[in-house]
Amino acid sequence: MPQREAGAEEFVPSRGGLPAMEKAVRECRGCDLHENATQAVFGEGAARARVMFVGEQPGDSEDVQGHPFVGPAGRTLDRALQEAGLRRDEVYLTNVVKHFKFEQRERGKRRIHKKPSATEVRACRPWLTAELRLVKPQLVVCLGATAAKALLGSSFRVSEHRGAVLDFPADAGLGESAPDSVVATVHPSSVLRAEDRDAAYRQFRDDLRAAVQVLG
Repeated sequence: MPQREAGAEEFVPSRGGLPAMEKAVRECRGCDLHENATQAVFGEGAARARVMFVGEQPGDSEDVQGHPFVGPAGRTLDRALQEAGLRRDEVYLTNVVKHFKFEQRERGKRRIHKKPSATEVRACRPWLTAELRLVKPQLVVCLGATAAKALLGSSFRVSEHRGAVLDFPADAGLGESAPDSVVATVHPSSVLRAEDRDAAYRQFRDDLRAAVQVLG
C-alpha cells in the first residue's frame, strides 16, 4: 500500500474563521519545515480584503517576528502598495508556505533562504486554500514564481505573463469563493537583488498599479 504524502489538511480547523486558523497553524506538522523554523507565520490583513497578496514563504525577519512581509522585502512591498493606491491594512498578505526554510552553514551565522520543494508547497496548500475560502478576495496577486506555480500550475512562467490580468483557475476547488482574477509579478525580494534597483522597483510598482485597476 503506498505511503500517504504528508500534508496540512488534518491540522486546518473546519470552523472558527481566520483566528482559529492562526492558532491552529502553530501546531501544524504537515511537513518537516516546522522542525527548524522559529514559528509558523500565518496571513494577516483585512478579513474581507478585495486583494490578497501571496508570496513564497516567510523570510528570516518574518520567522523571528511572526508576521508576514516585515523584512526588507516587506518594506519594499509596503512602499509599492502605497504608490499603487493601496494600504497594507486593507489587503491580505500571506505565503504559500507558512514555515521558513533555510540553511545555516555555521552555527550563529546568517540563515540563508532556501526554496521550498514542490512537496512542501503541496503539503502546505490546505492553509492557503482555507484562507482563500474565508477572505474571498476579488483579486489575487502572486509574488514570485513559487506562488504563481502553486496557484496557476507548474508550467506557468512569470516572465511570460508578468502583469497580465488572468482568470482565476476554475479547477482550484474553491467554488463560489474563487477570486475573479489573478495577476503574477516578481517577489519584492528580487527588486532588492536587481542590478538596477530603481528600474526594478518602478516595474514592480507599475505591475501593482495595473493589477488594482481590475477592482474598478
